[in-house]
Amino acid sequence: MDVFRMRDILTPHLSQIREYVYMNSELAMVRGDHTVFSLLMRHRPPFTINDHRLGIIMSGEAEININLQDRHLKSGTLVYIGPGTIIHPKHLSADLRIFGMGLFSNFPMPFAQGQMPSAFNGQVRDFQLPVSEADIATAQHILDTIWQMVHATNDYHRPTITALVAAQMHHYDHLFYQQADQLASSRSREQTIFDRFLQLVTQHCAEHHQIGYYADRMCLTERYLTTVIRQTSGTTAKDWIDRALITRIKIELRHTDKSAAQIADEMHFANPSFFSKYFRRLTGMTPGEYKRV
Repeated sequence: MDVFRMRDILTPHLSQIREYVYMNSELAMVRGDHTVFSLLMRHRPPFTINDHRLGIIMSGEAEININLQDRHLKSGTLVYIGPGTIIHPKHLSADLRIFGMGLFSNFPMPFAQGQMPSAFNGQVRDFQLPVSEADIATAQHILDTIWQMVHATNDYHRPTITALVAAQMHHYDHLFYQQADQLASSRSREQTIFDRFLQLVTQHCAEHHQIGYYADRMCLTERYLTTVIRQTSGTTAKDWIDRALITRIKIELRHTDKSAAQIADEMHFANPSFFSKYFRRLTGMTPGEYKRV
């Protein structure tokens, strides 16, 4: 769901949503209107997010599967979705209002090399932070200023915009690590292992379908990793890998023009026949049937 896909979806409806949406080739913003999300939902999730998105749940609630885990988002939550995130919205309440921004791949990040706030450097794929009213107000003030800047004149003043984006990212980064430290003190070793496993699976499932790869990356035995994942989540490690892989395949089938044979090759299946049998076993339909649904 990149800038080009969003533009294709939203452009026919600009007269209806213009006062709630801003978009250029570097930056997009949405301010409050539910219509934008209703339009996106019509285009058959799941989606892969290829950029940085930061927002505030201002009202309402949403049930969204983010990187294989179900999340209940409600008012008073700061949300970050990073490149490579898989999202599958399940339910959006009629009163859902989000104020947020997307930084497309060519947005000039306002940080020197190696100085990106660590919550956004790729190690963390997504987070959702229930925070205080004061922290929400700070995030909203920054977004308000960016919104005013991009609408004040036809002059998109990049240095000011990027400085404000930097302020927002530092604000989110501070709150993320503040809560991460609190969580780490109460989180079990097993839960930490599961979280790391799921992060690796969502990143590498297309290339690596076997548990052994993830055990090696985590410096654990395959047997121990398998036991921990089952005990922590109630689901086998192989099932999590299959879930991630099938979701990736669904995204490719629905949102690209690639053939099943091309997807099979990119997803490192031995041949298209094995790919088709694998997909049918887990979904009940062939790749071609799914693409036509």
